[in-house]
Order: sequence, then C-alpha cells, then structure tokens
Amino acid sequence: MPNVRQIAEEIVAREGGFVNDPDDPGRATNHGVTIGTLRRLGIDVNRDSRIDVADVKALTRAQAVEIYLEHYYRRPGIAALPEVVQASVFDMYVNAGANAVKILQRLLTDMGFPCDPDGVIGPQTIRAAQMAWEAAPAHLADAYGIARRNYYYALADSRPASRKFARRKDGGKGGWITRAEEFISPKYHLTEAQHRARVAAWG
Repeated sequence: MPNVRQIAEEIVAREGGFVNDPDDPGRATNHGVTIGTLRRLGIDVNRDSRIDVADVKALTRAQAVEIYLEHYYRRPGIAALPEVVQASVFDMYVNAGANAVKILQRLLTDMGFPCDPDGVIGPQTIRAAQMAWEAAPAHLADAYGIARRNYYYALADSRPASRKFARRKDGGKGGWITRAEEFISPKYHLTEAQHRARVAAWG
C-alpha cells in the first residue's frame, strides 16, 4: 500500500489544476483545494493580506499536498482507522469533508457495529471500524467504496447541476464514479450498462 504522502500526491494529480466551475459548490479550486478551504484555514498563499481567487491560482502542488496531509488526514484522525479503508476515506474527505466519515459511520452501523453519524472519528467510530474489519477483513474496503459510490449517485439524483460529475457527456461514468471505483475491487465495478441504467432517469 502506498504511504500517506504518496496518496496525497495521487489526489493532487487526480484533481488537476485551477478551475472555477459555477456548478461546483467549491467554486474556485486548484489541485482540489477550494477558495473556501483556504479561507477556513486562513492560508494567504500570496501574502497580500486577503484570501481570494489569486491565492487559489498561486497554490502549488507541494502546498496542496501539505494541506491534505495536515487538514484531511492527520487532524480528522484517519490514521486511527483500519489501514484497508484509510486511503479511500482520505480521498473522500478531500472530496466531501466530514461526509466521508458519516458514510463510514452509517456503513458500520448497517454492519452491526453502531456509531453516531456525526462525521467525527472518535473512540466509538474507531472501535466500530476495528470490529467491522475483524469481522469482514476482505470486504470492508469494498463495502465503503460502494457506499461512497452510492453517495455520489444520490447527490446527483437530488442536485441536477452535479450530474455532470457522475456522468460524462457521452453517458459513461463521470469522475465521481470512476474515482470511487478506484478503491473498489474490479469485480464490484458497475458495467457501463449498469451505470447507464442507474442514471437513465436523469434524462
């Protein structure tokens, strides 16, 4: 398994460079780091005493990697989870914040290891995750990845503007879905036909 820094570097590579898509709730984004994140963390990249789009544009890949490691891996406590789910939860946390943990918590509860879906990795969640891994060591990572994929589809169901992130213009799997499936065993990937059936109601 790649180390945490390698995972962060892969996330940065996957996210790409500067974009400012009005349909993306994050708005101005560079290497996956949004203007909202910079403001929340108080990171003035160009040191001009204000945090705006210019700071997003000035953000380097190396700076993005350090932001991910500190604020999306260390501080949320992802290292306390079973190793098999750390990469996927980390990647999801970058993409969806505390919802990444809530998805895990709901999954653990469904598996019979109850924990509150509060988005915080505390003793209860750590214990439940460890018990779930011990009960199904070969399945926990796939189960989380599938729950994550379902979250993206449901989000696009309820928010039409987000559908372009789950379905390409040609009808194939969009970035959200392919991203989730990177952390799911190939045998659980949806076929193109299954994906198209899942999004058919979107028109």
